[in-house]
Amino acid sequence: MTELTLAKSLEIIDSALAKSKELGLKPLAVAVLDAGGHLKAFQREDGASMMRFEIASGKAYGAIALGVGSRWLNAQAETRPHFLEGLSAVSGGKIVAIPGGVLVKDSTGAIIGAVGITGDTSDNDEIAAIAGIEAAGFTPDAG
Repeated sequence: MTELTLAKSLEIIDSALAKSKELGLKPLAVAVLDAGGHLKAFQREDGASMMRFEIASGKAYGAIALGVGSRWLNAQAETRPHFLEGLSAVSGGKIVAIPGGVLVKDSTGAIIGAVGITGDTSDNDEIAAIAGIEAAGFTPDAG
């Protein structure tokens, strides 16, 4: 299994923010977690509002905790709200079940981390996350 290094984590962030700039998105915050759910890197653009760290890391945390992108978690919240209430309870409220949390997979398909982005619409957050992951040579899985 490939390791998600600090250098690759920073490359994901830089590429995601470049995509954001290209698309003219609002200021973003980007969190990259390793396969164990530990923070590898975080950046918050100037002008991003408060609590962006908690939201970005919560999107990534939910993805890595369940092994699915947060788009899937969002669908579960809509169709199985009790499931998400239970997840929230057992995670201590750490899971943010809205799009923008994307798994990072290596060339073998192994999950090596997750990226969470917040600041614009959830769909745009997800687009930036996917762009960052792909630019770093990994495979994204948004759920």
